Amino acid sequence: MALHINRNYTRWAIIITSFIIISLILWNTYVFFQYFKSEEQAKMKIWTNAYVEFSNDVNSIISGTDNIEINKVAEGIVIDTTLTTPLLLLGKNDKIISSRNITPYANSNDTRDLKIDSAYVQDNYKALIERFSKENPPVILENLNQTLYYGNSPLLNKLKYYPLALLVIIVLFAALAYFFYKSSKTADQNKLWTGMAKETAHQIGTPLSSLVGWTEILRSENVDPDYLIEIEKDINRLQTITDRFSKIGSIPTLKKADIVEETIASYEYLKARSSKLIDFELDAPSKAITVNLNAQLYSWTIENLVKNAIDAMRGKGKLKLVISEDENHVKIKVTDTGKGLSKVKFNTIFQPGYTSKKRGWGLGLSLAKRIVEDYHNGRIKVLQSEIGKGTTMQISLKKVS
Repeated sequence: MALHINRNYTRWAIIITSFIIISLILWNTYVFFQYFKSEEQAKMKIWTNAYVEFSNDVNSIISGTDNIEINKVAEGIVIDTTLTTPLLLLGKNDKIISSRNITPYANSNDTRDLKIDSAYVQDNYKALIERFSKENPPVILENLNQTLYYGNSPLLNKLKYYPLALLVIIVLFAALAYFFYKSSKTADQNKLWTGMAKETAHQIGTPLSSLVGWTEILRSENVDPDYLIEIEKDINRLQTITDRFSKIGSIPTLKKADIVEETIASYEYLKARSSKLIDFELDAPSKAITVNLNAQLYSWTIENLVKNAIDAMRGKGKLKLVISEDENHVKIKVTDTGKGLSKVKFNTIFQPGYTSKKRGWGLGLSLAKRIVEDYHNGRIKVLQSEIGKGTTMQISLKKVS
């Protein structure tokens, strides 16, 4: 018990530590992104100041030259010092004075072509202004009556998605670790149950052989044959159970069999040994339906479903078994008038260890699911259930010709 508690503490400690580490990585990435962004904004302010100063110097030296031509000379010399930051310089009435690093691929962060595409800028400058304004506040050059709009550099845009990529990688790694842990745990559980099942089969085998011998002695003593017939049925049942447990952990052999006959045989055996307060009803076709089946394991599944239904009704109620078919499948439905299930438990009841009874290991339905789905490639599910009214379980198996 103490070891189990220590393992839980260790597991939670690892989870909490991992969460803290992930949070720190994402936070530091966000801080770095903001720092890098502020650095780009500072560089653009330096560029703006240099551009304004250069324009004023050129304007004072060159007299009689058109102001727009002077601006073009200034921005042509200064603006080329920027490397990859996309920017758009507008004058009065949104007249495009200059643009840099704007291509038709700008929205996809493609840096293959950083040449100016004048036609693209001319057709999309309003959308570019809107996008750049969201990424960075525009810079107003009051002395020149100009406005500078600039966006994030391709490197900054890529960095923006880095935390998301990192988070995806961490989630995938966590999922892989969880899958490995769960698979390892399931494998250990399977080994434990297999060992217990085989040991149970071995322990039952010895008294069972003795019972067979005592039956022969009773026959020689002229005991009522009806008693012997019932005793032999129970001995055969014990032999079937022993064979079931001995096969756990091994791949069962499937043979073509009439599922109607096998179902009725299991159902009738359980009916004869159940409470008389249970109203049994059987609806089965008169013709044979062939499937690939391991009769002993399938009988175990029907036994689990019927016993669970009887337990749900607390030994009193109506139990109905229906066998039907469609073009490709045969379906076996077991319906009770018990306490029913909520929808959230439709899948939970098949998990190992789940039980609503004070006594029991909670293995019946998990074994039934393994037998039907893993060994017979079929399906087992809660078809429908209502609290206080009952439950219908359904097995679906593929027919063979």
